[in-house]
Amino acid sequence: MNAGDDARRPVLVLGGTGEARALAAELERHERRVVTSLAGRVREPRLPAGEVRVGGFGGPEGLAAWLRSMRALGVVDATHPFAARIGTSAVFGAEAAGVPLVRLQRPGWWPGPGDDWHWAESVEHAARLVPDLGSRVFLTSGRQGLAAFAEIERAWFLIRCVDPPEPPLPPRAEVVLDRGPYTVDGELEVLRRHHVDVLVTKDSGGTMTTAKLAAARQLELPVLMIRRPARPPARTVETVDGAVRHVLVEFATRGGVPG
Repeated sequence: MNAGDDARRPVLVLGGTGEARALAAELERHERRVVTSLAGRVREPRLPAGEVRVGGFGGPEGLAAWLRSMRALGVVDATHPFAARIGTSAVFGAEAAGVPLVRLQRPGWWPGPGDDWHWAESVEHAARLVPDLGSRVFLTSGRQGLAAFAEIERAWFLIRCVDPPEPPLPPRAEVVLDRGPYTVDGELEVLRRHHVDVLVTKDSGGTMTTAKLAAARQLELPVLMIRRPARPPARTVETVDGAVRHVLVEFATRGGVPG
C-alpha cells in the first residue's frame, strides 16, 4: 500500500468543536481525505473543511461497520469533553474495526488565586448544590441536562445556550441564545446587569468561554464546576498539531482497515 492510497482513505474526525474544525483544515492542507461526523444537536453548526456527515452511527457496532465499509485509516475523537456516549462508542467501535484511534482533548480548567470553585460530579449533583451557593444563577452548562434544575424554586436562572432549550426548565428563568467566544468585559456586564451571585458551568476547557471565569473571579463570585465524565482509556493528545502528527505518522504506520 502506498502513500497515495492512504491519502484517499478517509480519516474520521468525530467533531463539533473548534479543535475538530482546525484539525480538518490541517489534514486537508496535508492532502488527507477527512470525513467529519457531527452529532446534529446544533441547528446551524460551523462546518469544517472536507466531507461532513450528520447523525449517529448506531453505537460501536454501527461505527465499526462504517469504518470497515469506508476502509478508514483511523479515528480522531475530537468531540466535546462531555460527549461521553460518542467518546465511549469511538473507542470500542475503532477497536472492533481494527483501526487506530487518538483522542484530541483540550486540557481542563483549574482554579487559580482568587477563585472560589466548588466541584460537582454531574449535572444532577450541581442542581443539588446550587441552592446553598446562590439565588441568582448564571447557568452555562448547555441545554442538555437542564431538566435537573427544573424543580429548583428558590433560585432565578439566567440560562445561556446556542439553541433554544426544551422544557422542563426552572420555573424562574430567562433564556439567552448566544455563541462564544466571549470577552471579560462582556461577561462582567452580564453578571452585573442580572445581579448574578453564582456561576454554574462545565469543565469544558479551552479558551473560547474562559472569560466568564475571569469575570467571576473579579466579582468574587462562587463557581460551581461540573467535572468531566469518565471515558474509556485511549491514546490522548491535547493539541491540534499533536493530532496531525499522530495521523500522519501513527495512522499511516498501522495502516487502518485491511484491504
